[in-house]
Amino acid sequence: MPDDQPHEPSEITYAEHFHPARPRSLRHRARVKAPFTRRRSASTDGEPVGANPIYVSWLLGQSMLADANEISRQFSGQATMWQNPFANPSPRIAVEAAPVWFTAYPLSFITRPGESFLAALADEALWEAFATIGIHAVHTGPVKRAGGITGWRTTPSVDGHFDRMSTEIDPAFGTEAEYRAMVGMATWFGGTVIDDIVPGHTGKGADFRLAEMNYGDYPGIYHMIEIEPEDWVILPEVPPGHDSVNIDPSTEEQLEKAGYIIGRLQRVIFYAEGIKETNWSATAPVVGADGLERRWVYLHYFKDGQPSINWLDPSFAGMRLVIGDALHSLADLGAGALRLDANGFLGVEKSAEGLPGWSEGHPLSEAANHLIGSMVRKLGGFTFQELNLTIDDIRATAQTGADLSYDFVNRPAYHHALATGDTEFLRLTLRTSLELGVDPASLVHALQNHDELTYELVHWSTGHRDDVYTFRGRAVTGAELADTVRRDLCERLTGPAAAYNLIFTTNGIACTTATVIAATLGLADLDAVDDEARARIMRVHLLLAMFNALQPGVFALSGWDLCGMLTLHPSEVATLLEHGDTRWIHRSAHDLMGVAPDATRSPAGIPRGRSLYGPLPEQLADETSFARQLQAILAVRDRYGIPTGSQVDVPDVPDPGLLVLVHELPDPEQLHLSVLNFSDRPISTSVTSAHLPPGAEVTDMFTERRVATVDAGHGVPVVLEPHQGHALLVRRPEAGRA
Repeated sequence: MPDDQPHEPSEITYAEHFHPARPRSLRHRARVKAPFTRRRSASTDGEPVGANPIYVSWLLGQSMLADANEISRQFSGQATMWQNPFANPSPRIAVEAAPVWFTAYPLSFITRPGESFLAALADEALWEAFATIGIHAVHTGPVKRAGGITGWRTTPSVDGHFDRMSTEIDPAFGTEAEYRAMVGMATWFGGTVIDDIVPGHTGKGADFRLAEMNYGDYPGIYHMIEIEPEDWVILPEVPPGHDSVNIDPSTEEQLEKAGYIIGRLQRVIFYAEGIKETNWSATAPVVGADGLERRWVYLHYFKDGQPSINWLDPSFAGMRLVIGDALHSLADLGAGALRLDANGFLGVEKSAEGLPGWSEGHPLSEAANHLIGSMVRKLGGFTFQELNLTIDDIRATAQTGADLSYDFVNRPAYHHALATGDTEFLRLTLRTSLELGVDPASLVHALQNHDELTYELVHWSTGHRDDVYTFRGRAVTGAELADTVRRDLCERLTGPAAAYNLIFTTNGIACTTATVIAATLGLADLDAVDDEARARIMRVHLLLAMFNALQPGVFALSGWDLCGMLTLHPSEVATLLEHGDTRWIHRSAHDLMGVAPDATRSPAGIPRGRSLYGPLPEQLADETSFARQLQAILAVRDRYGIPTGSQVDVPDVPDPGLLVLVHELPDPEQLHLSVLNFSDRPISTSVTSAHLPPGAEVTDMFTERRVATVDAGHGVPVVLEPHQGHALLVRRPEAGRA
């Protein structure tokens, strides 16, 4: 609003009544003394080679390490760095500050003509809609410059802007001023902005180019090894137009035997024959700042444009780069939290002869995460990690590292329950997490995000592959269990009957929540989805929202969920699919606020997908819409303190389609019961748990109507329609008499 227009208080709204302003963190938020100013060299004279000092200076002006060194100096010796506890993660403090998140994806966000992504996220009407629904935080996704540099020119991102190469905001998404305006609007509504750092790798930007030139500390940023000229014969030739090439397993073995690298690792993420067969690539010859020509072999867990950061180089250059980036996001731009991407791959070590290198569950990853999490807590923020490893690894890193962890364990399991109409595997994952000490309140329970429906099931397929479990009435190993679940998901969610969902390498399935549901419901043609099918999809979508929202921890959902987006036809994103990354079909562009009804693409060029539910303003005007029904779910979640409760039981169920979760609420006299029907059949039965006290009064948390009394056998009668859920409040008998 204009500065000269005074604010007039309004009457209390429905959202304010059911969703009071979120508690501010009690921590002091450290801030820069002055906005960070970068040094930039505009001169581009001469050849872009290391022997040209103008080129080196130009690269230094864009270096993340140089920026980190500058911004870090503002905090050294300052009292602001000693105002907050930092040693231990504080999941419930993080959940209290931001219990429901909207996860944005910049490339798919449709804005007004000429409006940037960040300006759109600073829109007051958007935050009013979020407040009405009960959303308290926005995870922006990666918005800083990503990709690489070749010569004097920049090259595009190879992984959806997760190959960061600068601390600058990418002009494609907006400006730093717009970012700060977004933070200000979030603060006005009692919300939080969540940014990203990538502690595992960078793009091939200025820092990597300076490392190839053997300039200063820069080679210490990465896991890169200089190969002696006499051994270049081992290395493959780099094809014209490329700056590196992936080495094959035989070359990997030769380099290991020659003492250069540690060799093969525990797995090859994004494996593709002839494209990525190992985790190592060799560079073309590069002229250094000293005039010498060098070739390097470097590690990349992900794509070749994402060289891995070395957290234990004696220069600690990689650590300085990452911490500086975090300082910039939190203390300069004003974010309140950070997502840690690829933070489970920060340590790598040679193993015994013949065994793969130790690269997952490494204690250095835990130590590095402890450092990052502690620094962010020192600054007054919190972190969450997307760690697709074993439950043991999640527990270990959560003990000292990030405050929250993405729920990669139960996410494929609840999709499996929906696809099969049987919750057995979901009950197994929930129980295993509890038994191994992972508190659901420390997890981010999500619907769709930018990634595929991950089904690697790492806990069972790797760390516990030889453990024996009981599944479907027989004993199976963890590896067999993971194979069975993956096969079930592929058979039921992809193939001729659901050709609109595609398998993504060995990682999972490219799909939206709506198209997972469509496949489950037997809808073969998305073009034939009519109002009746739309209503069926919405019903199941709300069931999945209830599963994720009505348990302790953070609940997260995306614009694809809020709008009910369908996948794109592969022909619409054919260029993006050329290298096998099928995830682009589920990243359809969507117009969350209905600001550009005629737009056919997002500003980034992603084709607009079909929305089943429509934009938020239309939904909020319709009491039967997805957004309004989601609002009711989140109001119950908020009113009874479910986010900070404790999960105490995942009991056996009398019907395979049922899932029952028992939670202790912050009020010691109350228990919460989630009863969910994942099947397409009506169910009438009784659910039991030893935690339910006989004689306790049971009420419907949505209607506040008394529905039952816990019987002498600790049971509660329930009646559910297909794909329906109940949220039940159990008051202990003493509380009922009072």
